[in-house]
Amino acid sequence: MFPGATASRADAAYVVAGAPLDISTSFRPGTRFGPERIRRFARPFDDYDRRTDLRFSECSVHDHGDVRAWDDAAEYLAWLAGELRDVVADDAVPLLLGGEHTVTAAGVEATSPEVFVCLDAHLDLREVYDGNEHSHATVTRRILDGLGDERAEDGERASAGVEEAVVLGARTGSPEEWERADADDVTVVPPEDVADFDLGAHLDGRSAYLSLDIDAADPGFAPGTGTPEPFGLTPRELRGVVRAVAPLAVGFDAVEVNDRDDGQAASLAAKLVREFVFAHADR
Repeated sequence: MFPGATASRADAAYVVAGAPLDISTSFRPGTRFGPERIRRFARPFDDYDRRTDLRFSECSVHDHGDVRAWDDAAEYLAWLAGELRDVVADDAVPLLLGGEHTVTAAGVEATSPEVFVCLDAHLDLREVYDGNEHSHATVTRRILDGLGDERAEDGERASAGVEEAVVLGARTGSPEEWERADADDVTVVPPEDVADFDLGAHLDGRSAYLSLDIDAADPGFAPGTGTPEPFGLTPRELRGVVRAVAPLAVGFDAVEVNDRDDGQAASLAAKLVREFVFAHADR
């Protein structure tokens, strides 16, 4: 159980759900251990948050446990989205713990935000990666292009995508991804500009889903991730984004944490989950 997540499901305002999918990681696997590792390294944190004068244990958080993953990503994402839609139907905010970044597609599908805000070292705008359209390297593209498999009358995929993807901290991508990032429905903010980027003004009241890929952080702060990329964000910069987006957020996830460090990545992810809850509850 995530420490302090003591509310019953019926009374929950926030529901933690683990999504230990780990099938498309392209460098260092281990994200299947992410959900439980994040829970474990949340144990030392004090219940009380002085900034908001809130106690985590009084924020009505429930831990649903893990949604067991299997090796068919498309089927798993559909199942996971259904589990998270139940959370939304109960007027609670899903807090998804990954697992590889692929699982974010289910969180967005379940919550239907206007804007997808993502902290990530990578653009994740590929159409396919290693022949797989349901990959951690394609997730932002899937979210932009639409997640459902419904077909319009003319045979084309019905549009179900978000209005915009805002990718904060991106510092690498293929030429094709950077070309896709030049479109009007994508905003990329490099690491050196994140601290000064006015997210509140940019969102302008639109609902958002916030995804934290832990590799957005510089690997010196969070080495336990599958595809580390130097020259990243600091923990305080990540916290600033979480606090800015949380009041407008309909869902949140922390993904790409693995077991290849001494807990730095999991500790940072766990702390940012709590920061999200405190900032959202204190709206």
